[in-house]
Amino acid sequence: MRTPTTSTWERWTRWPLAGAALVFLVAYSLPILDPGMPGRWKAFCATVVGLLWLVFIVDFVVRLVAADHRFRWAWHHAFDAAVLLLPALRPLQLVLLVKVLNRSASQGLRGRVGLYVGFGSGIVAYVAALAALQAERYAEGASITSFGDAMWWALTTMTTVGYGDTYPVTTSGRVVGALLMITGVALLGVVTATLASWLVERVTGADDAEDERREAAEREELRAEIAALRAQVELLVERSTPRED
Repeated sequence: MRTPTTSTWERWTRWPLAGAALVFLVAYSLPILDPGMPGRWKAFCATVVGLLWLVFIVDFVVRLVAADHRFRWAWHHAFDAAVLLLPALRPLQLVLLVKVLNRSASQGLRGRVGLYVGFGSGIVAYVAALAALQAERYAEGASITSFGDAMWWALTTMTTVGYGDTYPVTTSGRVVGALLMITGVALLGVVTATLASWLVERVTGADDAEDERREAAEREELRAEIAALRAQVELLVERSTPRED
């Protein structure tokens, strides 16, 4: 059987993986949001998370095998591999889901920008809050001990406000914070670049329309001059032609 290319595999699995990512997000979130959940439900959520995590690992391996330049592809996806394989980075695993969901977005530039700025910013803040809460809740001296604290910290960090009333004290929490700050700056850059591109497009479009109107007016003026010259030539020809008596 022929091995599918990376792009073909991603096209086949785009929506199934998006659904799996959302289910994973729910199963991962519930035990963190409700620490008092009965043990059997915690075990069920853990089982769902584990099974879907295996699905993500299989997806990564298939895309690696199908890549034309495997070493280069693996280098560009080193963060994905680290999050999937290293237990110490498990608090960051939900950040990887944003990339999975992004593969289900429109392939056009405007579709991707809409995802990143709209849905992307919200999901990044939410998953970062969950990851920070999981890492910080029971740490000594922690200021992030509830989802409200975690969400407030994520929003202030992502927008680069940083009031300093809540902050991570664990290594995992600080890594999440660093990634969140980078993401916030990147999102601000995306918004600025998109707005600038839109303004340039509008100005260029207006200039093009003005140029087209000017060229059309010049063409009409030229046609009028040509018609006048033709009329004069015909008149001269008519006057120079001898009349028969």
